[in-house]
Amino acid sequence: MNAPEGVNIAFADAIPLLALLLKLARPLLPPGFHGIGLWYALMTIAQPAAAVWALRGTGERRLLPALGIVLAALGTPAWLARYGHAALTGHATILGALGLYLRLVRRQTTLLWAFAAFTMVSTLLVHPYLAAMALAVLGAVPLTLLLRGDRGWVAAGAGLIASGLAVAAAMAVLGYFGAVGDGGYGNYALNLLSPLWPYRSLLLGGSIGGEIDATGFGGWEGYAWLGAGLVAGLVLVVLLRPGTARTTLRRHAGLALVLAGLTALAVSHRVGVGERIVLDLGAAPAFLEQFRASGRFFWPVLYALLVGTFALLAGAGRAGPWLALLVGVVQIVDATPIRRDLAAWASARPGWTLDAPALRALMAEAERLTLLPSWPCIPAGSTRNFMQAHEALLLASERGLPVSTMHVARWLTPPVCDDAARAAAPFASGELRLILPEAVPALAQLVPEGETRCRALGEAVACR
Repeated sequence: MNAPEGVNIAFADAIPLLALLLKLARPLLPPGFHGIGLWYALMTIAQPAAAVWALRGTGERRLLPALGIVLAALGTPAWLARYGHAALTGHATILGALGLYLRLVRRQTTLLWAFAAFTMVSTLLVHPYLAAMALAVLGAVPLTLLLRGDRGWVAAGAGLIASGLAVAAAMAVLGYFGAVGDGGYGNYALNLLSPLWPYRSLLLGGSIGGEIDATGFGGWEGYAWLGAGLVAGLVLVVLLRPGTARTTLRRHAGLALVLAGLTALAVSHRVGVGERIVLDLGAAPAFLEQFRASGRFFWPVLYALLVGTFALLAGAGRAGPWLALLVGVVQIVDATPIRRDLAAWASARPGWTLDAPALRALMAEAERLTLLPSWPCIPAGSTRNFMQAHEALLLASERGLPVSTMHVARWLTPPVCDDAARAAAPFASGELRLILPEAVPALAQLVPEGETRCRALGEAVACR
């Protein structure tokens, strides 16, 4: 991808952890195997398992609350909504970080901190956004202990530093540092109404037809509907155990402060309420541009509310475990529309707009592919170019053909649009040059010896 420079696949929103494991297993796998379906299966198992593990970190170990949080975790709208972006379905890493927090504030051991460091590096190799969230949650351990007046905060701080250094070392070795993206912090923020905006809710959605958005960028990254079950659970906790809830909040003040900070980061410097920006603080600091999709940073808050609600509700007398189970049932039933939409999306089989059979035949004889327009030259809003470029990349991926460009979210060297020079360059040995339809008028005439080397493939042009 992006040959000959190459690219860290994490910048293409792929999953390095999965890729490394599959490379080890490659001799045992059938030709053409890819791991995305396998990843979805693993994350569908890991999501409820991590939720139970986090709940057990609170001391709650009974069956009915565990079953309830299993259902609620599987019915979390913000998790279900990430399908189509496979790496970001790894919400189990956030629940895992909460489980580590709950254990580390009770007991400090070298083994547990070593496991925490290993988990943080593994989370980085799932997705950097998830690693930032997990490290933030882990950072609440020394802060909570400090606010409690517990001297264990010093050891916890050392453990946190060691975990952070492990992540930094992995980033340095694997080439994460120095990458820059397109910016746009604040465009994809959390709307303050989003957690209570019941889009795709069976029980409360009514005629709501989309995400709430004040920025003009769709509101998708800030989609954070809690779910009818979790909302009901929070109401029950406030009604049945208000004193215990306040005590719990004070005992975990460090976590509460971290979650408040993550919420502020998610909301960004342009605060949206409903369809209006109610506060604009001006230009954001440059380092925040790395967190373009800031709305995602509400996910740890959502899962902390989930675990805390089930732990507190389960302790509400003899009816508590049954109420926890009921909340889980309501949550997963409420998520029916989003599961239905996902099923329809996943079963759709759109047709090719490029001549796939002819391109497969040409790619079988090629040693490399030059794709024009290259990614930085695709005009903003050009849906047809965007989709056809993806089709070409998909065809190239079927046989691992090196390709000159790639759709990535971060660049170590920001690209420039030099398609005219690429089109006019002498051919390399074994090169296939594919010009997509919208670029044909400007670029096809520049190809050397184009009359003999090029032929039409529908509206596209292929040269070799």
